[in-house]
Amino acid sequence: MPETALQRSSETLQFDAIVVGAGIAGLYQLYRLRELGMRVCALDAAADVGGTWYWNCYPGARVDSQSHVYQYWFSDQLLQEWDWQERFPAQPETERYLNFVADKFDLRKDIRFNTRIASARWDEGTRTWTLNSEAGESFTARYFVSCAGMLSAPLVPPFPGHERFRGTIAHTARWPREGLDLTGKRVGVVGTGATGIQVIQTIASQVAELKVFQRTPQYAVAMHNEHYDDAGRAELRAHYPEYREQVQHTFAGFAFDFAYQAGEYYRMTPQQRREALDKLWQDGSLAFWIGSFPELVVDEAVSEEVSEFVREKIRARIQDPELAEKLTPYSYGFGTYRVPLEKGYYDVFNRDNVELVDVRETPIEGFTEQGLVVGGHEYPLDVVVLATGFDAGTGALSRMDVHGRDGRSLTELWNRDIRSTLGLQVHGFPNLFTVAGPLAPSTAFCNMTTCLQQQVDWVTDCIRWLRDQGHNVIEPSAEKEEEWVQHHDEVAAATLMMRTTSWYTGANIEGKPRRLLSYIGGAGNYHKICDQVKDSGYAGFEVA
Repeated sequence: MPETALQRSSETLQFDAIVVGAGIAGLYQLYRLRELGMRVCALDAAADVGGTWYWNCYPGARVDSQSHVYQYWFSDQLLQEWDWQERFPAQPETERYLNFVADKFDLRKDIRFNTRIASARWDEGTRTWTLNSEAGESFTARYFVSCAGMLSAPLVPPFPGHERFRGTIAHTARWPREGLDLTGKRVGVVGTGATGIQVIQTIASQVAELKVFQRTPQYAVAMHNEHYDDAGRAELRAHYPEYREQVQHTFAGFAFDFAYQAGEYYRMTPQQRREALDKLWQDGSLAFWIGSFPELVVDEAVSEEVSEFVREKIRARIQDPELAEKLTPYSYGFGTYRVPLEKGYYDVFNRDNVELVDVRETPIEGFTEQGLVVGGHEYPLDVVVLATGFDAGTGALSRMDVHGRDGRSLTELWNRDIRSTLGLQVHGFPNLFTVAGPLAPSTAFCNMTTCLQQQVDWVTDCIRWLRDQGHNVIEPSAEKEEEWVQHHDEVAAATLMMRTTSWYTGANIEGKPRRLLSYIGGAGNYHKICDQVKDSGYAGFEVA
């Protein structure tokens, strides 16, 4: 593993800014702050760059955004030099891309790896943040920029008896870097969200037996992937300038927007609707979800009709009608839960070595030495794969023990009420910037590279403005924060999202306050609002 150029020291290391995270957002934030001539250090718990794409190296991990939008736009040279191999890149290719970026722009010299933050404290007297690592190292800086990620705090369910299990337990978000040989093994996968689907469809043909422990069936869209040759890449590159512009203005940060105008659904005949849905389905991308009809997540009738369309697709893939019913969602509408892409997932359940174990009515009781117990029945297993999700949006920062002005705890605040201003700052925590924090589109409803770059640019512009104006502290007022929270909630309440029990609303974490974690007013609209705040001279923010 590469070593950072920063040397270990028992002394407190001082910087102008500290960035936590060396994934997509963290690498770009490091690059942008260095452009300002700042002395900046990035800290990451991993042994190398990549963030999500370092940790999530499980079998079948793959991006569900097209490669031509899942990339950085800040360097024309980079756009010309990097050759994407697939429409939807697998984890190894995405990780190589981020390593290529780190090497090309010599970012590693300012990154300290294997450094997990244990606490962060704001000092009102010195107007600086002090971050302490688990190893006892201290770092101070004027600005603390968290790029720790929206899905980076793995959720490990409290199944009792795990210490007795004689086999192997692996969480998908902490998969062994050296890999895990599953050939001929009896494997259980707990969880059938986007990650679980990727694992299940990938390993089913390798393992001796596969038990799929499902709590909530999923609406998954059949992925249409393709490998690119030089001609295909040249065609994409010819459109990069327009893609770069398009992604800033669309609802979800892709190079496509809703294919139909509001109200058009009801002006169509049933046959025309069916043809429209068939066409969108054939694209084999998330366009079926966030590039179809704007009414999909706000109108129950539209939701039900689209949901039934997808249910038909699911049933057609599964030979056993009774099993098909178990794998078909009915309790929520399509698009109100995270929509995965799949390639062979439903077909897996036609295999003789695959068994679905429904744990909604009869939850997993716990581990034995030999496997998992459900409803008094023991399922012998060699390997248990936990695809059990994350403490989304807030988890990464909540686990850092962050304390702001007057010693207030961010963890305690978010345990009571999940709040932020634009998903970028929190009242009471001066000079803390929360890229991919809660109540921004980047938490769930945006092509990640689009929204993360937009947020990093906002943070960079803000810090530059402070410097140019002779200020060095910024914090949203309580009134500004309440204004954003109310707007966020008003938009969320107009959708069907709040009626669905999912991690989108924090429902996967016991005791977590219920609020839609991601802003659903559209990435393009969010971008405009952020620009308005910047152009106003950060009206509603307190500066000193």
